[in-house]
Amino acid sequence: MAKANFEEEHQLFLRQHLNLRSGERRGRLERGHNHGEILFLKNVWWPIYENFNGLHPEYEIADWRGRSYFGDFAYLKGLLKFIIEIKGYGPHVRDMDRKKYCDELNRELFLQCTGYRVVSFAYDDVCDRPELCRTLLQMLFNRYLVLEQPTQRSTISENEVIRMALSQAQSLTPKRVASHFGINYRTAVRLLHSLCTKGWLRPIATGGGERIHRYELQRGAWEFIE
Repeated sequence: MAKANFEEEHQLFLRQHLNLRSGERRGRLERGHNHGEILFLKNVWWPIYENFNGLHPEYEIADWRGRSYFGDFAYLKGLLKFIIEIKGYGPHVRDMDRKKYCDELNRELFLQCTGYRVVSFAYDDVCDRPELCRTLLQMLFNRYLVLEQPTQRSTISENEVIRMALSQAQSLTPKRVASHFGINYRTAVRLLHSLCTKGWLRPIATGGGERIHRYELQRGAWEFIE
């Protein structure tokens, strides 16, 4: 299979998102997706993943004042929500005064409060030290994202089950956990029950509350991942 080409895939990625937008949201993508953002994709993101799955450019969010804010990128996967910013270049940096600087910090804190993880990269590092950016991004994502391939049975842990729950938009079942990690059904049930006891998962009862086949993540559980 031929290796994917960055330039072609980037143009396709941009067209797909432009086609989904209209009005100011489309205009913002046309104006805001510029040199720094493209350089991040080319130097940092693409060498790691060779796709743009789950990535959203110029992502609109309301800040604490109800005003629209556009993050350079959002990475959304299951329950995971990351905002990625490229900082240190462009007119908005040169023209920033103390109030704008305070607003930016308050916005980042507000986003953290609403469940987003804010990841900021310096433009100079994206340009001159992309290998450092790649390493740090992988270290962060590896903390939360479950492996695409099943983990070896000897290394399965409760943290891996939490990562699986975070990476998926659907609730967990013992069958799904057993299949992904290559363990038997009873072991999967014990893992899920243990996580419920610790308050990380919540059982979802069916059949009049008598049977439990599904489990969902409790709010804030990803803070416990080591």
